Amino acid sequence: MILAIFAMALQSDRDVIHHQFTYVADKTLKSVFVAGTFNNWSSGTTPMQLDPDGRTWRRSVELQPGKHLYKFVLEGTNWITDPKAAKNEDDGNGNTNSVLLLLPKAYETPATPGDKMITESALRHEQSAPFFNYDQGRLDLVLRVRPKDLTSVALVVNGKQHETAFRSSNEFFEFVRCGVEWNRKSDLRYHFLLREGAIEKVYGPKGLSDTANGNEFLVNAKSFKPFEVSPWVEGSVFYQIFPDRFENGDKRNDPKGTVPWGTKASNDLWFGGDVAGVRKRSNYLKDLGVDAVYFNPIFQSPVIHRYETTDFLKVDPRFGTNAEFAELTKHLEALGIRTVLDGVFNHVAPDFFAFRDLLKNQEKSAYKDWFFVKKFPVKVEPNPNYEAWWGYQSMPKLNVKNPEVRKHLLKVPEFWRKKARIHGWRLDVANEVDMSFWREFRQVVKSADSNSWIVGEVWGDGTPWLKGDQWDSIMGYQFRDAAIRFFAEGTTKPSEFMTRLMQVYDSYVPQVSRNLMNLLSSHDPPRFVNLCKGNHDLARLAAVVQMTWPGSPSIYYGEEVGMEGEHDPLNRAGMEWSKVGPNNKTLGLYKRLVAARNASKALRLGTPIALQHDDTNRTFAFARKFGEDFAIIVVNRSDKEQTIGVSNRSIRSEGSVEDILSGKTYRLGSDNLSLNVGPLSAAVLVPSQSGKQPILKSRIPNKVQS
Repeated sequence: MILAIFAMALQSDRDVIHHQFTYVADKTLKSVFVAGTFNNWSSGTTPMQLDPDGRTWRRSVELQPGKHLYKFVLEGTNWITDPKAAKNEDDGNGNTNSVLLLLPKAYETPATPGDKMITESALRHEQSAPFFNYDQGRLDLVLRVRPKDLTSVALVVNGKQHETAFRSSNEFFEFVRCGVEWNRKSDLRYHFLLREGAIEKVYGPKGLSDTANGNEFLVNAKSFKPFEVSPWVEGSVFYQIFPDRFENGDKRNDPKGTVPWGTKASNDLWFGGDVAGVRKRSNYLKDLGVDAVYFNPIFQSPVIHRYETTDFLKVDPRFGTNAEFAELTKHLEALGIRTVLDGVFNHVAPDFFAFRDLLKNQEKSAYKDWFFVKKFPVKVEPNPNYEAWWGYQSMPKLNVKNPEVRKHLLKVPEFWRKKARIHGWRLDVANEVDMSFWREFRQVVKSADSNSWIVGEVWGDGTPWLKGDQWDSIMGYQFRDAAIRFFAEGTTKPSEFMTRLMQVYDSYVPQVSRNLMNLLSSHDPPRFVNLCKGNHDLARLAAVVQMTWPGSPSIYYGEEVGMEGEHDPLNRAGMEWSKVGPNNKTLGLYKRLVAARNASKALRLGTPIALQHDDTNRTFAFARKFGEDFAIIVVNRSDKEQTIGVSNRSIRSEGSVEDILSGKTYRLGSDNLSLNVGPLSAAVLVPSQSGKQPILKSRIPNKVQS
């Protein structure tokens, strides 16, 4: 479900700024709320107070320095931008929000190297992700600083000095890091050494000091627990299925009024997609090469999308039975395909047993504290008198802080773990659920199966939830947003696109970035090809980057055959099976890309390296490197053939390479590699095996037909 959020992470309580929002109405209003990234876009948690003049509404809110998006909510339903905002911006999904930029403390004076001043308010390091992380035998330590504020930063570990390297930056902060090898057998003591001209200061847990005595961070080897992500996810390719619209395999469970396949999509029409249909098409999924299926909700619900849950422990009869679904998961697993379920733990349907009781017994209901009732009698009607997801009366919000609610919900993952072969959970509108619930949810899920995957729906920065105590990953809407602006809209330059991708990658610890659920399309926004105005070449070009960039790419059903679809419900049309065939250029490309990932450790696990960008000719190149294995990806976004040169300095490997898209081979020498790339085209170069059959020939379908 759609919820755009750009959380300002990496802050602390000492950074808090009191900001007053003000709205002057042009008429008398009963209520005005402010909603934004700072309160998870909640329309009912931050009320504004009315001045004696009867028109001016105000609210002071504690905010962190940085960028915040917000709107005013009038009378509970009318969302508007701030008429006095200095700037509004589109979030990439058709929503325009007001922008608030708050400077950190002490930023009034410009920072200049050599000014003998250190902006202490900008400094931050803590012993949790993303500042502190252990991965693949190395301990990564990151310090946040003010840009242009310091001459240099060094890390001192057990008395040995290590130079730090630039990691990433944003409008307000720069992040420097240092990785040190650690066998996790001995304790560590460390601090940061800051130099500003002739001034030298130590930064430790007590802040700035002149010496490290009593001001060092400690790491106890025995008690240290690394942030571990389910290893099977790294490099996996996901396939998202909207259950009612994938395939109707069993007419016997069709609801009354089921429409013929191919009918124009509507949220009021059932197409009859079911368990039998997925099983019928399971060999298609295997042939495509995907590693996991992510199902939109399958539990009993009164509506087609099933995001309003009636019973968490029962498969919707229109989709199948519990036993049939359990058998499907076993069948998919036998084909090498894991199953991930959509969990909606924020709200339920009006016919959920506890809410039914509330409607019947009102104040006397034993379940009245399961929800957020504003006044009685409770009625299911527009602008409801209870909290509901975005004010929709059909989605009453659950009070997950209530012990009985929490107990009921935490039974769900355990129940399905025992009933079926479930390997993970995608958490709907997860940023709206109290974090303490997710911490307990992780304990329940991981204690039963440490390899279970937990991915939360957040449309912006997921840092607050990715510290190792809640989720493993988030849906990659940040990747999608960058792809929209570069490929679909063409409003950003290659250099800006690569910078944005690297910023997102560096926002998280590497094991998180390697399992981000990167997507181009989903059940919420229009399909990506529609955002490209029907230009399938652009959509395919974006898919090349999606399939080769770090993360776990997710294919929305039908995307691989070029299905189109505007806003919901048109993006949820019945799968167009007639498009599946050997002459489908898009399908051929996806098969080759998925097969290439499966054959290349670099494409599954490699670190990204920016190689080249040419803003004038609209080209760029990057590499993925894992040990001695590598892949080079070259992209031409222009409408002309381009000759693109790629430096070998970062690859440091010589020999023959082959393009898995065209089948051409090239010689990678000690200097630059030069190749011609056609308009709106790409090359994905991987090492060839000297004297043997080309490395990918036996594992990748024939050259894509045009």
